[in-house]
Amino acid sequence: MTVNGHGGSPSIAAPDYWWYRARADLLEVALRDLVDGVGTALDLGSADGPSAAWFREAAGRVASLDIDPRGLGSDGVCGSALELPFADGTFDAVAAFDVIEHCDPEAGALDEVHRVLRPGGRFLMSVPAYTWAWSDFDVANGHHRRYTRRRAVAAVERSGFRVERATYGFTTVFPMFVAERAVRKVTRRNTDGAHDIVEVPALPRALNTALRGLCTVDRAALRRVDLPFGSSVFLAATRTA
Repeated sequence: MTVNGHGGSPSIAAPDYWWYRARADLLEVALRDLVDGVGTALDLGSADGPSAAWFREAAGRVASLDIDPRGLGSDGVCGSALELPFADGTFDAVAAFDVIEHCDPEAGALDEVHRVLRPGGRFLMSVPAYTWAWSDFDVANGHHRRYTRRRAVAAVERSGFRVERATYGFTTVFPMFVAERAVRKVTRRNTDGAHDIVEVPALPRALNTALRGLCTVDRAALRRVDLPFGSSVFLAATRTA
């Protein structure tokens, strides 16, 4: 468990929850072409398995690191994104899917990613979108910030990367996300701090399937264009030097 109380991804307990499955689909269609066939890769935050399986398939060899050992396999490394236990220039690609928002300072984590990538190596990232959407859910998950696309691009560029693609995701279901956050603000839900593993809502199977199905519209669109808004930001960048 981390020092602020947050440990594992909710996907450990609910791997079939629609959002995790949809995110894997969207990340793959948006970013896979940029890392297909890379040699050695790092799956940072790898306890969130549902989003990373395709990344593991794209790379030749993959090392795994997470601060929570519960989601790691026998070949995984338990450690912090702020102090990666790898030599400079070890990897051809690093993926951090919904990891950087948990790290403080942000620049410390991004600088570590830059350090362990070789020049020309690829960095893939997803982060939650929009500060106005901050709620008790973010507190319970141990988040430090939410992002706009511009904010995510600026942070990555400051750490020495050239951004290759930056897009929003979950555009089709965005109206439902806005409504859910509005309800949270009106009802003034509170939390006593970061939780170990946050519970996701229990949904009827039909609704879970329907929400994932709606995201196939995003998937089709991401094959051609970047999306203008959504509840997540997806980004791919290259270490320039």
